[in-house]
Parts: sequence; structure tokens; C-alpha cells
Amino acid sequence: MSQAWIVDAVRTPRGVGKFGKGALAHLHPQDLGAAVLRAVRDRNALDTAKVDDIVWSCSQQRGKQGGDLGRLSALWAGYDTKASGVTLDRFCGGGITSVSFAAGQLLAGFEDVVIAGGTEMMSHHQEADSWEVDTPFQALGRARGNYALYDEHPIAHVGVAADAIAAMEGITRPELEALGLMSQQRAKTARDEGRFARSLVPVYNRDGSLALDHDEHMRPQTTAESLAGLKPAFTAVEQIAASPDGTTMRQMIERAYPDLAWEPVHHAGTSSGVVDGSAALLMASDTGLAENGWKPRARVVTAINVGDCPTLILNAPVPAARKALARAGLRAGDIDVWEINEAFAVVTEKAIRDLGIDRSKVNVNGGAIALGHPIGATGSILIGTALDELERTGGRYALITMCAFGGMAPAIIIERV
Repeated sequence: MSQAWIVDAVRTPRGVGKFGKGALAHLHPQDLGAAVLRAVRDRNALDTAKVDDIVWSCSQQRGKQGGDLGRLSALWAGYDTKASGVTLDRFCGGGITSVSFAAGQLLAGFEDVVIAGGTEMMSHHQEADSWEVDTPFQALGRARGNYALYDEHPIAHVGVAADAIAAMEGITRPELEALGLMSQQRAKTARDEGRFARSLVPVYNRDGSLALDHDEHMRPQTTAESLAGLKPAFTAVEQIAASPDGTTMRQMIERAYPDLAWEPVHHAGTSSGVVDGSAALLMASDTGLAENGWKPRARVVTAINVGDCPTLILNAPVPAARKALARAGLRAGDIDVWEINEAFAVVTEKAIRDLGIDRSKVNVNGGAIALGHPIGATGSILIGTALDELERTGGRYALITMCAFGGMAPAIIIERV
């Protein structure tokens, strides 16, 4: 059976995702998708007529991000019309899922050259909300759709769930802030040492001028003292009526966990940054490699998915990692590089503790707290980041996982060639 090979991985810089303020916010989402698709083409002498499919991820598929963003970005990038495209949504986990779906097509022998990736412009979310949203419930619950969902499986706001999980796990605010500070410090080191250089591609405006060539969200000046002075971010959100019967976000969790008492602890310094970004991975089968003369950088070992408690939302990465390890016949100690998305500090901290991971191997180049989390693109970004780190250090295996809305987590293991 053919392998699913990763030939190349690229990403844009992550721009601050504030409408009218971030360096990428004035662009169309297709501009970001086209930027990474052009880079993959040009770096690998890719004849785009040979691309069997483009599997793309985007979470908020409305407004400018509506339609099939993978196909439309490819056309905007000047790809041959033979290069098909599809766009999926697994909320935050979509960027991993696009790669796992592409790998499945290659492993099955259905396709030979597939590009996987994703795009998310958080600044566009704000722009769209300004003309679509009438109430806080609509703003927080748009993606959930069916109100009946709350009868059986209430879903709280992710930030409120993060605070509740911290209390359940006995993880203190100073411990969360220590992880947030480490994220900033590691991201600064990675930037200063050029560790992002292989994957990072600049984004240009349509007139050819430079839009952004560096990660814009980083706060390297962060200190333990500055973090300690920040106010919790989700105290007001707790009290928002989040269902038709008026149940608040806090009450949703308290109904499911009536004995739990907690206080808000997460804030801007321990939560993922709101950013715009895109990423793409060029993938091929054995036949695709041979026909194009490519040398692979890694292979996909396994890719799995797990569901967990939708009320707490954020706890699936641990069972996902365990399932992926079992499928691959590996142990946690066999993994040289871990990327566990820092949606909130508690997600990564809990995973480190539950899995018994050496924290020096986790998010080595910083995470979403420092660099930002462009929802549908993040998973693809992290796979590229993990691959670069494997090559930098000579490691063999990397495991990438992340929580996703609805109480899910995909996970993928790659092996450096």
C-alpha cells in the first residue's frame, strides 16, 4: 500500500485579527489561501494540472469565507482548472482534518497529489458579526445552529469551560500564567533564531506591496508581573443567556456538574490570540513522488478523531492523543515533538499532566497564546511547525492535537523521513 507523504509545508504570518487594524484584515480570505497555494506551487515546481484535489478547512463559512474556499483560492492563485477543491469544517480541528482526509485519499490509492490546508480570518468574523448579529446569543451561538441541542448536550462558552476545567483539575492561575509566559518566551526564541523561516511565506497586497512578513500577535515583552495584573476575561460571558430558556453559560456547566465551584482565571495572556492566517501542505502518494521527482519530508503515521463532553468542550485532546498512540503502536515517550494547541492554557497544561509528557517537548516554539489561533488553519500550521522542529532537532515522531468546539479533538502523528 502506498504511503501518505508530506512533501512541503508553508504558512502565512499570523496577523492580528481585528477588523480595520490587523495587517492582513483588509485582504480577502482567498488572498491568504492563494498566498500559500502559490508558495507550494513555486517551491516545488508543481504542475497544478496534476493536483488531484485541494482539501481545505475553514470554520466560519459565511460572508467572504463562504462557498468553497479551497477551490476559489486555487483559482485565485492561478492554478489549472483541473485542480479540484473541497472545504470542510471541524471548527478548530479542521486544519488537522484536512491533512488526515488528504492522507486517506493517498493511502487508499484514489489520488496521487493532494494539497491540504486551511484559512481563517478572525477579523472577518468581526466584520460579519457587525452586520449579521443582533444579540449576544447569536454572536456566541451561531455555529451551534439547532437550539434543541441544549436539551441533551448543553455547550457553554469555551472560555467559561476553560475556567471550569481549571478548577476541576486543581490548576491555579499562576500555573496557567507560567505556561502563557513560556509560550511568549519560546515564540520569541524561535523567531530570533529563524526557526520559522522555512515555512513562513510573506503575504502581498494586490498591488504587489508587502502586507506582512512576520507574526504580528507576539508579545515578547510579557512578564510574570504583567500577566498577574490582567483581569479575567470571561466574567461577563458567564452571565450571558445562552439558550432560549435564559440559561446562562455558567448555569449550563453547573447543571452538568452541580458540585463544582470555580472562579474566572483565564485572560488575554492565557488564551489563544485572535488572528488571521493560512497554511498549506503538499502531499503525495508513492506514485505522486515518483512522477514529480519529489523527496518527501515526512509520512503520515496515523490520524484519528475523538469526541468528549460537549459541555466542557476542551478535554478531548488527551483521549485523542492516547488513541493515536495506540493506533500507531507508540508510547508517549516515543514522541519527540508535541504540538498541543493552546486554545487556552488549561488545555495544554492538563494534557502535559495527564499524559506525563516532558514539557520541554511540548509547543517548543511557542503556541497559540503567543502566536494566535486562526481557527480553521491552525491544525495545518501546527503540522508544519512540528515537521520543521523534527528536522531542526533530528527527531523522528511528532504528535499534533487540538480541542475543537462541540467537545472533539483530531490527532495526527507524523514521522520525519
